[in-house]
Amino acid sequence: MDFTLNSDQSAIADALDKLAAQFTTVPTEFHGFALVGEELERELEAGQYFDIAAIPELGTLAAALAVERLARLPCTAEIALSMLLRPQLDIELPRPFALVENGRPGRFLVGAGTVIVIDGENIGIAHPAPDEVAPVESLYAYPMGRLTGRPAVRPLAADEAATVRTWLRVACAAEIAGLLQAAIDATVEHLGVRKQFGRPLGTFQALRHRMAECAVLAGGVRWLALKAAWTGDAGDAALAALHAQDSATRVIYDVHQMMGAMGMTLEMSLHLWTYRMKALLSELGGRGGQARAVAAYCFP
Repeated sequence: MDFTLNSDQSAIADALDKLAAQFTTVPTEFHGFALVGEELERELEAGQYFDIAAIPELGTLAAALAVERLARLPCTAEIALSMLLRPQLDIELPRPFALVENGRPGRFLVGAGTVIVIDGENIGIAHPAPDEVAPVESLYAYPMGRLTGRPAVRPLAADEAATVRTWLRVACAAEIAGLLQAAIDATVEHLGVRKQFGRPLGTFQALRHRMAECAVLAGGVRWLALKAAWTGDAGDAALAALHAQDSATRVIYDVHQMMGAMGMTLEMSLHLWTYRMKALLSELGGRGGQARAVAAYCFP
């Protein structure tokens, strides 16, 4: 694999870094679970960033890089499905996108223009009216909602459904990659300033070894996600999603333990990344679903 960015991809990456720099801080008055980046979404819409995968010079690799970069922000917006899945179906489908899997609550469902509805092995597309959805209170750091009505669902053919599953997995892996890196960065910063026994926690070798293991896992998730976005292969996507969900389980445990009791308070920003990962752990059947997909696609 050669992931060297071309000039257009490098330019879009630099532009995203500049845009993201405006949203790196958590407002001092915020003490909730979901920090919704409404202004971030408006900036991305105005800059037509949601369409970059459809531009030949940029493609799905640039879109996956964008998803990973923006997932590191403390605020959240519906980015992954719009950037990675929408171009595979129809760039004219209204966004935001949401996913409803087997009747469970979904992220960004309230206000969604297009909803991917998974019911067992069947996948369809719906465009619910505002009175057919309702918000759901949740500990996850996403705005959650539930379908309350029965909107018309357009079923997808088998090949379209397979494409949807592939790119849902790519989107999940790319988003988790960014969330992992942000959680690790926040923990490293904490270990550098928090002292015990007169020394910063980050100087203790046992903690450094565990953080190194977390960094290796996060790096593997990122590269597998980028490979899957580059190839669009169902097996690559399943491997990326499996490694992402499996690694997130381990890293979430480690970073919260290293933060101590402070990591479980809303005053600390760690939950803005780890609780988003917790929501992603169960998507598409969770690790068991990804493992079965790996077996089917990679070891037929």
